[in-house]
Amino acid sequence: MSETILVTGGAGFIGANFIHLWHARHPQDRILVLDKLTYAANLDHLKGLDRVELVKADIQNGELVAHLLERHSIKRLFHFAAESHVDRSISGPAAFIQTNLLGTFALLEAARTVWAGDQACRFLHVSTDEVFGSLGDTGFFSEATPYAPNSPYSSSKAGSDHLVRAYHHTYGLNTVTTNCSNNYGPRQHPEKLIPLAISRMLKGEAVPVYGDGQNVRDWLYVEDHCSAIERVMQSGLAGEVYCVGGDNEWKNLDLLHLLADQVDEALQRTPGTSRTLLTFVKDRAGHDRRYAIDASKLKRELGWVPAENFPSGLRRTLAWYMDDSRG
Repeated sequence: MSETILVTGGAGFIGANFIHLWHARHPQDRILVLDKLTYAANLDHLKGLDRVELVKADIQNGELVAHLLERHSIKRLFHFAAESHVDRSISGPAAFIQTNLLGTFALLEAARTVWAGDQACRFLHVSTDEVFGSLGDTGFFSEATPYAPNSPYSSSKAGSDHLVRAYHHTYGLNTVTTNCSNNYGPRQHPEKLIPLAISRMLKGEAVPVYGDGQNVRDWLYVEDHCSAIERVMQSGLAGEVYCVGGDNEWKNLDLLHLLADQVDEALQRTPGTSRTLLTFVKDRAGHDRRYAIDASKLKRELGWVPAENFPSGLRRTLAWYMDDSRG
């Protein structure tokens, strides 16, 4: 049977990749994309997809969201829309509170009103491991990790996570939440680390490295993340939280060395050339030292595992950006 699903932020990085995955696996479904089309959105990401319709609007417009849910008999809402760049949250936190916190509140209110406790309807909230703060040299974030956000971005996402939890426990709304590690892959905005580094290395420009470059992130290929979201929507338990990670920790400097070597190979440069472009700059304020996800609950209970390894995924990502830059 076909259905109409609602995807907020579907013209952004993860949202657009999710739409491609869902469209391929559920070609009979209609996908309604609710997106404000900020600087981070790109409608080209959705070109060529049939049964995908854009509604340009702010997720804070609860009346519109309720109308869409009711008019199209939507029973599944995937909530990707968010302001997500940590540096921007430091220089201008207001937009993060408006979109991530108040926008999520408006969506929850609309869903609560229209769905009225119907357990066949589900609200999936996509969040981040940054809500947990910073790890030491050992250990992993899990669903039981206390929240300790350190930036305006992560604080706004932490607040939205708590709202989703409260709407399940207070109103019986069928919600599920995913907290993922750092995503990479095609269609990511060039302000983020990997596409920024790719762009600058291809042009022979300096690549900034925060602090000493020893900050550690657990990198997850975006298609693996999207498959996890599909699995959680279909099989996750109501009210539960699932951490999504790639078992793939890399220090920023090591990641950039690997990427530089792949760029040199792709462009047939002298080995080591792109590594000379790495330029150390002042560290970001409140820069968390290490993130790492324990995704064993998702693997054990829902049978999900990441399919892509990092060197291969990074090579695929580089190839996509090189093709995209050629137009």
